[in-house]
Amino acid sequence: NPDRMNAGLMWFTRGFIEYQFPNNARIVGKSIVELEFSMELSSEVPGTSADWPSDITVSVNGHELGVWTSPGDFGDTRGVFTPDWWKLKGSQYGMLKSWRVTREGSFVDGVKISSLNLDGLDISAHHSIRLRIEVKSDARHPGGVNVFGRGFGNYDQDIVLRLATAP
Repeated sequence: NPDRMNAGLMWFTRGFIEYQFPNNARIVGKSIVELEFSMELSSEVPGTSADWPSDITVSVNGHELGVWTSPGDFGDTRGVFTPDWWKLKGSQYGMLKSWRVTREGSFVDGVKISSLNLDGLDISAHHSIRLRIEVKSDARHPGGVNVFGRGFGNYDQDIVLRLATAP
């Protein structure tokens, strides 16, 4: 649904959502040396539960970067930016996660999660960069996902893509 682009909070228990970003490095003829997505995520459960692990898979242009296990769906306090009209018994905030790909591999918050590197993504061959956030039906911890955007959670930001290019 194209309205997902205007949503401040998306959640689902299984399946995926994709976002497409322009490959601005290709437009200006620069090579990418690092790609980073920053986003606030948590598990998803009816109500909330700080102990509700969920395996969240992130892929770029059809290549799986890896899996991060969210520890829970947080509702112990209202999110700093969560609006007053949002129910207190609903998901309030997540954890700000940094998914980074370099020539050395793929990382979450600086911890290497796979050997898939920039060469494996072949970003320069594509006009766009597609980010997929997924909870697989066969995941070890299929606990859903909340994707917090601007106006919700503890970080007042939408999903951010940063591209570092060679000089």
